[in-house]
Amino acid sequence: MAASGVRRLPAWADYGLLPLLNLAVAFLIAGLVVVALGESPLEASGYLVRGAFGNAEMLSWTLFYATNFVFTGLAVAIAFHAGLFNIGAEGQAYIGGLGLTLVCLYLGDLPFFLVLPLAMIGSALFGAAWGFVPGWLQARRGSHIVITTIMFNFIAASIMTYLLVYVLIRPGSSSPESAMFPENTWLPELWQIAERFGLSLPETPLNLSFLWALICAFLFWLFLTRTRAGFELRVVGRNDQAAVYAGISPAKWQMMAMALSGALASFITLNEIMGSQHRLLLNFTGGYGFVGIAVALMGRNHPIGIILAAILFGALYQGGSELAFDMPAITKDMVVVVQGLVILFAGALEHFFRPTLERLFRRSMMVAA
Repeated sequence: MAASGVRRLPAWADYGLLPLLNLAVAFLIAGLVVVALGESPLEASGYLVRGAFGNAEMLSWTLFYATNFVFTGLAVAIAFHAGLFNIGAEGQAYIGGLGLTLVCLYLGDLPFFLVLPLAMIGSALFGAAWGFVPGWLQARRGSHIVITTIMFNFIAASIMTYLLVYVLIRPGSSSPESAMFPENTWLPELWQIAERFGLSLPETPLNLSFLWALICAFLFWLFLTRTRAGFELRVVGRNDQAAVYAGISPAKWQMMAMALSGALASFITLNEIMGSQHRLLLNFTGGYGFVGIAVALMGRNHPIGIILAAILFGALYQGGSELAFDMPAITKDMVVVVQGLVILFAGALEHFFRPTLERLFRRSMMVAA
C-alpha cells in the first residue's frame, strides 16, 4: 500500500518491482563495502548463494531460519492491516516461550499428540496476552502502540531473565536455562519423518513447525480475505472513522489484532524451543521479531510475499555464515551489515523510490495516450 494510502503504481510494480529495486540497492551498497574490504562482490555473492541453496542440507538450514521469519512477518502484518505498528513481536515470542515451556516441563508425560496442541495453545495464549495489553492501552487509553510495544520487549526480557535465573533454572546449573524437555515433547524433524517413509533428507533442525508456518500463512490469507472478521479488521486499518460509521468498533479490532499478532509471533517457540533447543534459553528469539518488520514490509503484508521475504532473510542468515567461513576478510559482523542494509531499504526506506517510479509511470502513460 502506498504511503499516501492510494496506490498510483500498477499492482505488479507495487508488489514486485519496488521491493526488488529496494533489495537491489541494498545489495549494491553492500557490494561497495565488500570492494572496500578488498574482496570481489561477485565472488562473495556466489559464496552467499551457494551457502544458502548449494545443497539439500544448506537449503534445509535456510528454511529453518525462514520459518521464524514467516511467523514474525505474519505477526507484524496482521497488526499493520489493523493500522497498528507492532514492534513488540520479540517480547511476545519471548513470553510465548514461557507458556510452551510450562506445558513441556509439567505435562511432558502426556502422549505427544496431546502435548503438541497443548504446547501450541500455551504458547499462543501467553503471546496473545502479551500483545493484547499494548492493544488495550492503545484502544482504551490512547497510549501509542510503538512506545508500549518497545517497553514490553524490555519488560519481557527482564521477566524471563528473572525466571531463568531464580525459578526455572536447571538444578545444579550455573547457566540460565531450563531443564531439558522430556524427549517425548520434542518436535519431530523432517529428516526423521522422511526416514519412516524410506526417504533420505539431511539431518538438520528443520522440523514440523515449517509446515505449520505455511498453514498459518494460508489461514492468515483466508481470515483477511474470506471472513467478515477479517474484512472488519481491514476496514479499521484503512479508515477507523468509516469503520465507526459502518458499526465496526475500532477499539475491539485493535485489541484483537494485537492479540492475534502476539499469538503468531509466539509460534517461533515451536521452531526454536520445541523443535531445536529442547529447553528454554535466554535470548532464544535472536532478533527474529525485529527482522519480522522488514519481512512484512518487503512482503507487502501479503502471505506469499512474506514467505518469499522470509526465505530471503533465511538465506542471508545461512548463506552469511558460509560466506564468513569461506572469505575470512568478510566477518560475521559484515554479514550483519548486509542484513541491516536490506532491513533499511526494505523497511525504513520502503517508499524511497516510490515517487520516482510514480512519475515514470505517469509519463509512460501520457506518452502512450
